[in-house]
Amino acid sequence: MQNYTHIKKRADFLLAAKSGFRFVKPSLIVQSRKRDDDDACRAGFTATKRIGNAVIRNRTKRRLRAAAAKLLPEIALNSCDYVFIGREQTHKAEFSDILRDMRHSLKVLGEQMNGVPAKPKKSD
Repeated sequence: MQNYTHIKKRADFLLAAKSGFRFVKPSLIVQSRKRDDDDACRAGFTATKRIGNAVIRNRTKRRLRAAAAKLLPEIALNSCDYVFIGREQTHKAEFSDILRDMRHSLKVLGEQMNGVPAKPKKSD
Protein backbone atom coordinates (compact mmCIF):
# COMPACT_ATOMS: atom_id res chain seq x y z
CA MET A 1 0.00 0.00 0.00
CA GLN A 2 1.52 3.26 -1.15
CA ASN A 3 0.57 6.58 0.39
CA TYR A 4 3.29 8.70 -1.18
CA THR A 5 3.95 10.14 -4.60
CA HIS A 6 7.15 9.95 -6.58
CA ILE A 7 9.55 12.83 -7.02
CA LYS A 8 10.17 13.15 -10.74
CA LYS A 9 11.70 16.59 -11.29
CA ARG A 10 15.45 17.02 -11.01
CA ALA A 11 14.94 20.33 -9.22
CA ASP A 12 13.16 18.55 -6.36
CA PHE A 13 16.03 16.07 -6.01
CA LEU A 14 18.49 18.97 -5.89
CA LEU A 15 16.42 20.82 -3.27
CA ALA A 16 16.50 17.78 -1.00
CA ALA A 17 20.26 17.52 -1.44
CA LYS A 18 20.89 21.22 -0.90
CA SER A 19 18.48 22.37 1.77
CA GLY A 20 17.54 19.23 3.63
CA PHE A 21 18.83 16.71 6.12
CA ARG A 22 20.95 13.68 5.27
CA PHE A 23 21.64 10.35 6.91
CA VAL A 24 24.15 7.77 5.67
CA LYS A 25 23.94 4.04 6.38
CA PRO A 26 25.92 1.16 4.84
CA SER A 27 23.18 0.16 2.42
CA LEU A 28 21.69 3.56 1.52
CA ILE A 29 21.72 7.32 1.88
CA VAL A 30 18.53 9.17 2.76
CA GLN A 31 18.04 12.88 2.16
CA SER A 32 14.94 14.67 3.39
CA ARG A 33 13.45 18.12 3.43
CA LYS A 34 10.29 19.66 4.81
CA ARG A 35 7.92 21.30 2.34
CA ASP A 36 5.52 24.17 3.05
CA ASP A 37 2.37 22.44 1.77
CA ASP A 38 0.15 19.92 3.56
CA ASP A 39 0.33 17.17 0.94
CA ALA A 40 1.43 13.59 1.47
CA CYS A 41 5.10 12.76 1.53
CA ARG A 42 7.02 12.27 -1.69
CA ALA A 43 9.85 9.85 -2.38
CA GLY A 44 12.55 9.75 -5.03
CA PHE A 45 14.98 6.97 -5.80
CA THR A 46 18.34 7.22 -7.49
CA ALA A 47 21.53 5.28 -8.07
CA THR A 48 24.65 6.68 -9.70
CA LYS A 49 26.74 5.04 -12.40
CA ARG A 50 29.48 4.67 -9.82
CA ILE A 51 27.73 1.65 -8.28
CA GLY A 52 27.54 -0.37 -11.49
CA ASN A 53 25.88 -0.94 -14.82
CA ALA A 54 22.20 -0.38 -15.66
CA VAL A 55 21.14 -3.80 -14.37
CA ILE A 56 22.69 -3.16 -10.95
CA ARG A 57 21.34 0.41 -10.77
CA ASN A 58 17.82 -0.76 -11.64
CA ARG A 59 17.94 -3.59 -9.10
CA THR A 60 19.16 -1.14 -6.48
CA LYS A 61 16.27 1.25 -7.14
CA ARG A 62 13.73 -1.61 -7.15
CA ARG A 63 14.94 -2.75 -3.74
CA LEU A 64 14.79 0.79 -2.37
CA ARG A 65 11.26 1.25 -3.72
CA ALA A 66 10.15 -2.04 -2.15
CA ALA A 67 11.60 -1.09 1.24
CA ALA A 68 10.08 2.40 1.06
CA ALA A 69 6.66 0.96 0.19
CA LYS A 70 6.81 -1.04 3.43
CA LEU A 71 8.13 1.69 5.71
CA LEU A 72 6.93 5.07 4.48
CA PRO A 73 3.24 4.51 5.35
CA GLU A 74 4.14 3.96 9.01
CA ILE A 75 7.14 6.28 9.53
CA ALA A 76 7.11 9.10 6.96
CA LEU A 77 6.04 12.61 7.84
CA ASN A 78 3.52 14.48 5.70
CA SER A 79 4.83 17.44 3.68
CA CYS A 80 8.29 15.90 3.41
CA ASP A 81 10.42 14.83 0.49
CA TYR A 82 12.63 11.79 0.88
CA VAL A 83 15.38 10.92 -1.60
CA PHE A 84 16.83 7.41 -1.31
CA ILE A 85 20.25 6.97 -2.86
CA GLY A 86 21.58 3.49 -3.51
CA ARG A 87 25.10 2.53 -2.52
CA GLU A 88 27.40 -0.23 -3.72
CA GLN A 89 26.09 -2.62 -1.04
CA THR A 90 22.40 -2.03 -1.76
CA HIS A 91 21.96 -4.50 -4.60
CA LYS A 92 23.64 -7.37 -2.73
CA ALA A 93 22.64 -6.63 0.90
CA GLU A 94 20.02 -8.68 2.69
CA PHE A 95 16.60 -7.07 2.35
CA SER A 96 16.21 -7.10 6.13
CA ASP A 97 19.41 -5.01 6.40
CA ILE A 98 18.02 -2.48 3.93
CA LEU A 99 14.77 -2.29 5.91
CA ARG A 100 16.67 -1.84 9.19
CA ASP A 101 18.91 0.90 7.75
CA MET A 102 15.97 2.69 6.13
CA ARG A 103 13.84 2.51 9.28
CA HIS A 104 16.63 3.93 11.42
CA SER A 105 17.39 6.68 8.88
CA LEU A 106 13.74 7.73 8.62
CA LYS A 107 13.37 7.89 12.41
CA VAL A 108 16.51 9.98 12.87
CA LEU A 109 15.61 12.33 10.02
CA GLY A 110 12.07 12.70 11.39
CA GLU A 111 13.47 13.73 14.75
CA GLN A 112 15.85 16.21 13.14
CA MET A 113 13.09 17.78 11.04
CA ASN A 114 10.97 18.16 14.19
CA GLY A 115 13.76 20.01 15.96
CA VAL A 116 15.17 17.21 18.10
CA PRO A 117 18.98 17.51 18.02
CA ALA A 118 20.98 14.53 16.81
CA LYS A 119 22.56 12.44 19.55
CA PRO A 120 26.36 12.72 19.66
CA LYS A 121 28.34 9.63 18.80
CA LYS A 122 29.84 7.75 21.73
CA SER A 123 33.61 8.00 21.83
CA ASP A 124 35.72 4.99 22.69
